[in-house]
Amino acid sequence: MKANEKKVLKLLRTARGQIDGIIKMVEDDRYCIDISQQLMATAAILNTTNREVLSAHLKSCVNNAETTEEREEKIDELIGMLGKLIK
Repeated sequence: MKANEKKVLKLLRTARGQIDGIIKMVEDDRYCIDISQQLMATAAILNTTNREVLSAHLKSCVNNAETTEEREEKIDELIGMLGKLIK
């Protein structure tokens, strides 16, 4: 992985902490809207993390591909990932 490991791990640990908090909220029978807001906040952190990883992939793996064929393969992989993100 070419992304900033410290940044990615910090984001993932934050998301994990939020998920632990959401589990507690469900166990405590908290208000649905409050739970939903925390779910959206966690999803936003995971989206930011994914953007960091994919950005690093584009800047490093795709940019540094040794052959045109390898570069096209990496681009096709990225297009496939974008298709999954957009749907």
